[in-house]
Amino acid sequence: MTNRIVISFLRMPLLIRILLIALLVFGVFGVAIHVLEPDTFPSVFDGIWWAIITASTVGYGDYVPHSLLGRLTAVVLILLGVSFVSSYFGTLAAAAVTKQDAYAEGKIAFKGQGHTIIIGWNERSKELISKLISQKSPPMIVIIDETLEANPVSSRFVHFIQGKAHVDDTIVKSDIEHAEKVLITADRGNDELQADMNSILTLLTIKGLCAKVKCIVEILTAEQVVNAVRAGADEVIQSNKLTSVFMLNSLHSNGDGLLSDVLHQLQDGRLTAVFAGAGKSGKLYGDMCQEQLSCGCLLVGIKRGEETILNPPHTFKMEESDQLLTIR
Repeated sequence: MTNRIVISFLRMPLLIRILLIALLVFGVFGVAIHVLEPDTFPSVFDGIWWAIITASTVGYGDYVPHSLLGRLTAVVLILLGVSFVSSYFGTLAAAAVTKQDAYAEGKIAFKGQGHTIIIGWNERSKELISKLISQKSPPMIVIIDETLEANPVSSRFVHFIQGKAHVDDTIVKSDIEHAEKVLITADRGNDELQADMNSILTLLTIKGLCAKVKCIVEILTAEQVVNAVRAGADEVIQSNKLTSVFMLNSLHSNGDGLLSDVLHQLQDGRLTAVFAGAGKSGKLYGDMCQEQLSCGCLLVGIKRGEETILNPPHTFKMEESDQLLTIR
């Protein structure tokens, strides 16, 4: 029985053990001084109070031993108690520093709900995070990257986790069960095909742990788009294809950068998609344009299922399941 108690005590955290020993010392010396000088220390509580004040070197002087045995007891308490008090606060400070370092180095798991997970630290994710945290009500963002040694963003809205994104333990640390969205960026430091394979492997890991979370994946090669969809991607961004569209537009527009200017205007989330809703079935697209203009929005197209239709004819008939693509 005694061995079991000792083993349980030794298994406790160091901070708890030091605190328990210090409390035991205060209690023992509090009782001892009350027994030795009952007139000076009328109750055990007074003795414990004196022991705490003496061991912590505060020394109010409201209780002072007068007998020889009482003063010898005080000397032993000072020599013994101060060491435990100093050890306790030293260990407490060291634990706080260690916790802070672990947080900055991405070793602490995230706990929360409705957060966005961004996998990979690069110029694209850096720009995206900068836009998100500059909003009036920034969302919580969790960055997962294996190359960083510390959190690259000094913001209370950004939590960093260091590790490989295709490892279960790393994804679990991001509290994937309560995440709203996951964005997987491509590692352009690798070969494009290898980068896509790593992204799809990460996607499989995430969907295996939490199939319901929405995943957006950046794919570099057109051949791997279908594999990303098979792996469970809710949306695939073909960044190389988008870049080629920009280049082609620049060649045909005599360098005026019109497409770049338009997309720059849409960076602040001005392009939105909302369901047409009940009662809109059979309504003409031209009438919907006028209705959206009266609300201060420009209707630019319709998304029907997997198909996106930009600027359909005004006689185009709406369906309830259609999504309206509008610019605010």
